[in-house]
Amino acid sequence: MAQGPVYILGGAQSDFARNWNKEGKHFVEVLRETTTEALTATGLEPRDIGTAHFGNFAAELYAKQGQLGAFFLELDPAFAGLPTSRHEAACASGSIAILAASADLEAGRYDCAAVIGLEQMKTVDTATGGDFLGTAGWYERECKGKDYPFPRLFGRLGDEYDKRFGLKDEHLAHISSINYSNARRNPLAQTRGWPRAESDPNQKSKFQQVLAGRIRVGDCSQVTDGCTVLFLAAEKFAADYARRRGIKLDDLPRILGWGHHTARMEFDAKVAESKDNPYVLPHTRQAILDAFRRAGVASVFDVDGIETHDCFTTSEYMAIDHFGLTGPGESWKAIEEGVIEMGGKLPINPSGGLIGAGHPVGATGVRQMLDCYRQVTQRAGEYQVEGAKRFAMLNIGGSGTTSCAFVVGR
Repeated sequence: MAQGPVYILGGAQSDFARNWNKEGKHFVEVLRETTTEALTATGLEPRDIGTAHFGNFAAELYAKQGQLGAFFLELDPAFAGLPTSRHEAACASGSIAILAASADLEAGRYDCAAVIGLEQMKTVDTATGGDFLGTAGWYERECKGKDYPFPRLFGRLGDEYDKRFGLKDEHLAHISSINYSNARRNPLAQTRGWPRAESDPNQKSKFQQVLAGRIRVGDCSQVTDGCTVLFLAAEKFAADYARRRGIKLDDLPRILGWGHHTARMEFDAKVAESKDNPYVLPHTRQAILDAFRRAGVASVFDVDGIETHDCFTTSEYMAIDHFGLTGPGESWKAIEEGVIEMGGKLPINPSGGLIGAGHPVGATGVRQMLDCYRQVTQRAGEYQVEGAKRFAMLNIGGSGTTSCAFVVGR
C-alpha cells in the first residue's frame, strides 16, 4: 500500500540543440552540468539524494556504454555508494524510471530520488541511427534491413486511421506546424531557431520530402542529444523541504495519477487486437484512463494542457482522440477548431513536443514531466499556459508498445 503522494521538487534539462560530439564532451560532462543546474534550481544538496534512476534506451549502441547508473557517482563525492539503476522501454524509458523512483518513495525505501533521462544520438549517421531505433520494434520481423523503420511503422498508424475513419495529410501537417511554432517560444528547444517552412522555400521543400509511406520529414521528431534531471520526494521529505522554504506543502506539485500498460511488440499484432475496439491503440487509451482515475480527473478538459508523445504527427493525431478531446477517429475536429493550439481550449505540446523541442529517446518522458512541473508552477516562460493547475502527459515506447500516462498538479 502506498505510504503517500510523490512530490516533484523541480529539475533542469540540457539545451536540446547541442551536439555533444561536436563540443568534444562525454555525456557524463553534460550529466554533471544538468545535475548541478537541477540542484541549484531546487536548493537541494547532493547529500539529500537517496537514490538515482536512469531512463535510457540504447547507450550501448549510440555511446558504446552500459552501466549508466555508476556515472552519477562521478558527479559529487557525496554520491559514493548511492544506489542507482537504469531502465529501458524504448522511448518510454524516462517514464519507467519515474515509475520506479516513485515506487521506491511510496515504499518508504528512500526519501528523495533523482530521475535522470539521458540519450546521446548524434554519434552515428542517419541510416545507422534508424537501424538502432529499429530495435524498439521487433527487429527481426519489422525493422531489419529497412530504411526508416519507425517512420514506416508510424506511417502505418496513419494508414490504420485512414482505413477506419479517413485521414487528411493537411491535418498532420497542421500538427507539425503548431509544434514548430510552440518550440520557438522554448529557449531549450532543438528547433527554436529553425526557419519557418511557411516563409522559407528551402525549409518547406525539406519538410515535404517523403521518408516512408505518408511520413514526410516535417512529420518526424528530431534526433537529439539531451539530458533531463528531475527530483522526486516522499511526503515527509517534501513537507520539510517546503517548511525550510517558507511555503505550504500544497504549493508543491505532485504526481496526481499514473497509468502504465504494455501492448504486444509487433504493430500488426496491435492492430489485429484492436480490430473490434473503437480505439486504434486500446492499451494506450487505458493507460490514460488509469491516470485520470487515480488523479480524480473526470474528463480531459479538467486538465489545463497536455505534453504528448509526437514522435510522428500520426502519434499526436492518435493521442488527441485517445485522451478524449474528440470521439474515436475525430481528432481532426480538435485540429480544425484550434483546440490544441496555444490559447485554445486544451493546448497540446506548448513546449514544442518531440517534433519541435527534440526527442532524446530515453530523456523524453523525464523532460515531459519537467515541463508539466514548469506549467503548474507558472515557470514555463514564453510557453506558459495561463493559469495552469493540472497537466497531463503521455509517453510511448515502440509502436505503441509501452504507454505511460501521468497527471501532474498541486
